[in-house]
Amino acid sequence: MQITVVEARDLPEAWFLCLRKTLTEGREYAIERGSHVAHLRKELDFILLQVKHPGSRPLIPDVPLGVPPPSSMDYVENYLQYLITSFKADTEQYTYGEDLEYQLPELIRMYKEDGHNTNQGFMAVGSKESIVLSDPPCLRGIDTRVQNGQLHFILYFRSWDLWAGLPSNLAAIQLMKEYVASEIGVEDGEMIALSKGLHLYDYTWDLAKISSGLI
Repeated sequence: MQITVVEARDLPEAWFLCLRKTLTEGREYAIERGSHVAHLRKELDFILLQVKHPGSRPLIPDVPLGVPPPSSMDYVENYLQYLITSFKADTEQYTYGEDLEYQLPELIRMYKEDGHNTNQGFMAVGSKESIVLSDPPCLRGIDTRVQNGQLHFILYFRSWDLWAGLPSNLAAIQLMKEYVASEIGVEDGEMIALSKGLHLYDYTWDLAKISSGLI
């Protein structure tokens, strides 16, 4: 497997750089199980994405005139409830907040009461039953570290839609990270994301090429 390393200043740049990498280096294949069966994906084998200043505004990327934006701050702020509360619509198989709502207060308590020098600040998403879902959770864990007075998040996505998923996910998780940092009493830090499934669906390829300046 090819390991791709991307270092970005902020979240919009991370999206643009990942678009270019996926379009030019991604493996193309037909989906046999999962979202959009029979469609094609371009997918990186494994990516390590490091964002140095994820809190820099704007959190959402801008796109050329005529290209539909992949996300918006209105969407991100609404999506945030699916990260920090257990609210779930009847049509949804899961939400991240079902697992994270309980763990967030404990994460904050851990750092405030027990100190910063620990490797135990990990929040898990999903369970042993996730394997049987037709649409299991994509985000599977948020690891954390407080170092040099900053809170850093390390994320793992088993599968990750690059066009609309990455900008929405990272912007909402950044808002959550800023909240946790303020509760702990530290500064906001870096974001590192790992995935063996960062991909673009075929119906977004042309939009991605325009947005990344490849055409």
